[in-house]
Amino acid sequence: MTDLFAQKSVKTAEKSGPRPMADRLRPAQIGLVVGQDHLLGPGGPLRKMAESGILASMILWGPPGCGKTTLARILANHSGLHFEQISAIFSGVADLRRVFDSARIRHQNGQGTLLFVDEIHRFNKSQQDAFLPVMEDGTITLIGATTENPSFELNAALLSRAQVFVLKRLDDAALDSLTERAETEAGEKLPLTAEARDLLKTLADGDGRYILSMAEQIIAQTKGAKKPLDSAALLELVQRRAPLYDKGDDAHYNLISALHKTVRGSDADAALYWFARMLAGGEDPRYIARRMVRMAVEDIGLAEPQALPTTLAAWEAYERLGSPEGELALAQALVFLATAPKSNAAYTAYKAAVKSAKETGSLMPPKHILNAPTKLMKNEGYGAGYEYDHDAPESFSGQNYFPDGMPRPEFYQPVERGFEREIKKRLDYWSKLRAERGGKS
Repeated sequence: MTDLFAQKSVKTAEKSGPRPMADRLRPAQIGLVVGQDHLLGPGGPLRKMAESGILASMILWGPPGCGKTTLARILANHSGLHFEQISAIFSGVADLRRVFDSARIRHQNGQGTLLFVDEIHRFNKSQQDAFLPVMEDGTITLIGATTENPSFELNAALLSRAQVFVLKRLDDAALDSLTERAETEAGEKLPLTAEARDLLKTLADGDGRYILSMAEQIIAQTKGAKKPLDSAALLELVQRRAPLYDKGDDAHYNLISALHKTVRGSDADAALYWFARMLAGGEDPRYIARRMVRMAVEDIGLAEPQALPTTLAAWEAYERLGSPEGELALAQALVFLATAPKSNAAYTAYKAAVKSAKETGSLMPPKHILNAPTKLMKNEGYGAGYEYDHDAPESFSGQNYFPDGMPRPEFYQPVERGFEREIKKRLDYWSKLRAERGGKS
């Protein structure tokens, strides 16, 4: 068995045909994986698994380019398990059935299967449920990779059968290490000034695959350069390279993430920049419009109630005008979103309510808010004691609307910004009335 931690050559076995530098330099030993010392350092949980050769099913959660696929391959190579890899983006029920059938045959013959599922959060509930029996009987050991929060995107049943390991975005030291490996592979230094080299790490934003791809392109496009590139020249080089943006690849998700986060961060100028970058790369404006609607409800919410209708109106304007005129409507809405007061209170409240609904099961509503269309239901107390709020003082009865015996939660907690400041005043006033009218909470 190969030494898992030996600091050997970074190059993997040669394959036919050209391969990107990021693939050629993919680590084959754990000792070469950078930026994840909390998992792979001495005493780290994944290191212990690798040393023992006994793997548990797991979910690897982390940003793009942090090493999720690399770790899965390394663990598979040293586990004695047959390795299968699928992507939830391109696979369906039929693909899962084929993988499971083959794994069952291997299991009957005494060999286990390690199944790596990239973007596992993209499987729906029924597809995720399909993993449960083959995980329970040992037919497969699952390694799922996701960039999304598993607690929100994956079934509780699946999570209960797998450990979740959080991978970090690569820090500057890790990115420096990868850059040096790229230079060793190329046999030359990147022709960058110190400031441009720092800028390259900033552009990578913790993504190891990105910095290796950029290093490869810089070397290829600066052959014979007489002086190193400064920051402006590096940015010009990056901007020139539209092919770096692939609507079906990581750049697609990187740039929409940048756009979303700059809107959330109330930076209208940066939002317009990433919007223009995506359009220049050939992104469908309808996709951006859809994501802007999500920003309106997730990050702005009721702090600015006009955010949602504004984005929907901009989307409709684009559909009516087409490109390029319709893109101005999207840009206008984008500036509106970026400069609007922000609140995720409704989004957070919804998630909390979903969690509470799951935890409380099938508790009945209190009988006083149930209709009683039959005599039997009336005899059972349905509707008894209901107070019609419009007839109550200030149109507020203060009755309890949660299941009997359930402590009253506070899911929605508006912020002191924008329109939610007014909503908070109302909620506080109603809470005061509720307490005054017999503590109906």
